[in-house]
Amino acid sequence: MQKAIIAGALVALAAIVSFAAAGAKMKITSSAFQQGGNIPSKSSCDGANTNPPLQISDVPSGAKSLVLIVDDPDAPSGLFTHWAVWNISPQISSIAEGNTPKGVHGTNDFGKSGYGGPCPPSGAHRYYFKIFALDRELDLPSGAKRSQLDAAMKGHVVAQGELMGRYSRKK
Repeated sequence: MQKAIIAGALVALAAIVSFAAAGAKMKITSSAFQQGGNIPSKSSCDGANTNPPLQISDVPSGAKSLVLIVDDPDAPSGLFTHWAVWNISPQISSIAEGNTPKGVHGTNDFGKSGYGGPCPPSGAHRYYFKIFALDRELDLPSGAKRSQLDAAMKGHVVAQGELMGRYSRKK
């Protein structure tokens, strides 16, 4: 069982690495927390469960769309997706706190559409806010799962950025 979880996480990681290999660097930041810092509880299941504010920069001029993914590689079941949105306009430079970017929303691993904040069962977990610039829009229906999104993105990433924050529940 544990080997299967590790193998699944490695496959997902390899997919992300292959996306990034050909791409330039973009920036994704938040005024709510610094790189490696603590995500505020209002952005978690312990608070309002609203996404933190995000700023996006250094999008390549030829990008046709953006993809936003938030995931937790420390989840007991392996990589856990908290948010997936694609076909976001490459002209976007920020996503306000509690707002969802215009685009197509996938199903997160909570079984819902939209942002699902940090909610680790125990200990501190890392949460990666990833932004990808693509050379095209994706022909993927609303509600698609992360595996479908990863497959559709393959070979189309021209740049990416990543912001990691940590969260641990106060019990």
